[in-house]
Amino acid sequence: MSARTRRQKAALNVPTDDSEDLSTHNGHLETSSSPSKTTKRAASKKRSRSAAREEEENDENIFLFAPNLIGYFRVVLAFASLYYMPLHPRTCSLLYSVSCLLDALDGYAARYFNQSTTFGAVLDMVTDRCTTSCLLVFLSSAWPRWAIVFQGLICLDLASHYMHMYATLSMGGSGQSHKKVDSSRSWILYQYYHSRVVLFICCALNELCFIGLYLLSFSSPILSPSLLQPVGDVQASSAQPGNPAHPVPTSLFASPWSAGALEMARANKIDSFWPWVITGISAPVMLFKQFVNIVQMVNASKWLAEGDRLNRRASRNK
Repeated sequence: MSARTRRQKAALNVPTDDSEDLSTHNGHLETSSSPSKTTKRAASKKRSRSAAREEEENDENIFLFAPNLIGYFRVVLAFASLYYMPLHPRTCSLLYSVSCLLDALDGYAARYFNQSTTFGAVLDMVTDRCTTSCLLVFLSSAWPRWAIVFQGLICLDLASHYMHMYATLSMGGSGQSHKKVDSSRSWILYQYYHSRVVLFICCALNELCFIGLYLLSFSSPILSPSLLQPVGDVQASSAQPGNPAHPVPTSLFASPWSAGALEMARANKIDSFWPWVITGISAPVMLFKQFVNIVQMVNASKWLAEGDRLNRRASRNK
């Protein structure tokens, strides 16, 4: 046998790196490079679970998430408080306070159930802005001399949050939360939104101050003297609406939805001690909250202007 033949046979007996390692399993010839049946079944199960999870996520009803259900309940309580607001200060204050306190619960539920959504964040903000605005509208009617102050607070609250939300979405991206503020942009806003405790205290005491002012409109003769108080012993000769000396006010304001009925309800004073305490304690925090609103509006304006400069520069370079 020649040397060349021997070398060829030896090469046939030695497997190379490119050849497949053959093995016998249950009487059948298998290659190590092909997956086993167990591996195939595991991969198939993994793909099935992934497909089922994806299908479940696609079928999720965002509107029925736990924090959003709490948000709907807040809206119901807010509407109920508005219904009782003109004539029933105690019931209105209770319903309004519960609606505000649930603002913290829906955030906890979103984190606990991992159900944080953009819809829920917008629903929460819209509910807060609308309920606060409605209460300030009532305060404007209760104290006409201070109406411009309450109207200014409404404008500041709406403008600040709208500009901040719009700047966050347009500059930070659609997935960016309005509560994620970089410390380099505003240290005050970073501290305000970064700590849940600080955010809760500021929002709660801000609403509490407005509730205290609302109760004072029913309780303080200094701030809201009744238009139905009789003037000395003078008796009116005719039943003229709005005449404080009319002997039988109920005959003038028979409708419970009239402006006169509101004055009659306010004439039935409640004790003003606790409303003064509530207002006095929460007023400094309310003022700080308005300062934060101003800072937030200015910061959002600068951020939007920065985006405008970048867009104009990019358009000139094209």
